[in-house]
Amino acid sequence: MATHPDIDYINKAVLAPMVRIGTLPTRLLALEYGADLVWSEELVDKRIIGSIRQYNPATKTVDYRKGQAKALTFSTCEKEKGKVILQLGTADADLALEAALTVKQDVAGIDVNCGCPKKFSVQGGMGAALLTNPENLKKILTKLVDHSGMPVSCKIRLLDTQEETINLVRMIISTGVKALTVHCRTRDQRPSEKAKWERLAEIVDFVKSISDVPVIVNGDVFKYSDIDEVKKITHADSVMIARGAQLNPSAFRKEGLLPFDVTIQAFLKKCIDVDNLFQNTKYCVLCMSTDDSNHTRSLLYSSTQRTKTLEQLYEIFGLTEYHQKTMAEHRARIEASDPAENETSMTTKRDREESPEKEAEEPVEKKLKTD
Repeated sequence: MATHPDIDYINKAVLAPMVRIGTLPTRLLALEYGADLVWSEELVDKRIIGSIRQYNPATKTVDYRKGQAKALTFSTCEKEKGKVILQLGTADADLALEAALTVKQDVAGIDVNCGCPKKFSVQGGMGAALLTNPENLKKILTKLVDHSGMPVSCKIRLLDTQEETINLVRMIISTGVKALTVHCRTRDQRPSEKAKWERLAEIVDFVKSISDVPVIVNGDVFKYSDIDEVKKITHADSVMIARGAQLNPSAFRKEGLLPFDVTIQAFLKKCIDVDNLFQNTKYCVLCMSTDDSNHTRSLLYSSTQRTKTLEQLYEIFGLTEYHQKTMAEHRARIEASDPAENETSMTTKRDREESPEKEAEEPVEKKLKTD
């Protein structure tokens, strides 16, 4: 069995898995601004299984597509090679392994989602449901560790008591995972409630007493300047940034945050470069902060909400010329490529199975989902 090299999880600032946010453009921009590793959005095992790997010469991406409609499951590129961790939603050890092996060629590691409290995940036995089903979680992690040939990690939430949390962590460490991320909130806590940093130090100290597995802290870390404080309080080895990076991907910059107009231009250029789906591009833009507390009622926000095409969206931000130029370059690459090696065409929509346009139009406050 071919094996991947181990990942160095120590002293890192990493991008959290965020549904609909953690697609390729956000990951690439986070890396450009200083993120050491990037997690994909959560992908469910059954969605990955059966996907076909294709190289797209137009965008220079590797795309995993599924079904007759060739719906896009996952996309990556050389710039994030060795740095992208695929987060897996699963409740079945065999399906988890099959999904992991499907994308093994193009990801650095696999992370099991054990924290998402949403109804869909929990009803399917995935996400936060695994927190109270340690027997199944152990089967999943052990199967992946023993048979995937990749570094395996998982992301959990705090349980109601320290004793319960430490018992769960003890089991997780025993499976041979290479890293553990702890979201410092319980399953029932909402993002608006303060993360419980003070609870993590005891957990980290316990992990260090039985292993050398790095612990990554997540929850209420919004920018690079927060890192020293949270590591001091929690004793964590590394830090994961979620909402801060969603609001402004320059959260990883040591020099501080960049203005909204700078980051939005950089983000949209990444979207153009990889021909990102309109609905996803629009959704991510609506989730970004304009540094205006009333931004959801601002002219820019409402104008973005009303867009129906990529052309309309890019016109608002002054990127029509860049978009047209890049699309022409994509067409030229398609024409110059070997047809025998290229099954992707400019007419193929970069569609997604779960992203109807109406999701991009709903207020951000109702739609943000992290595990």
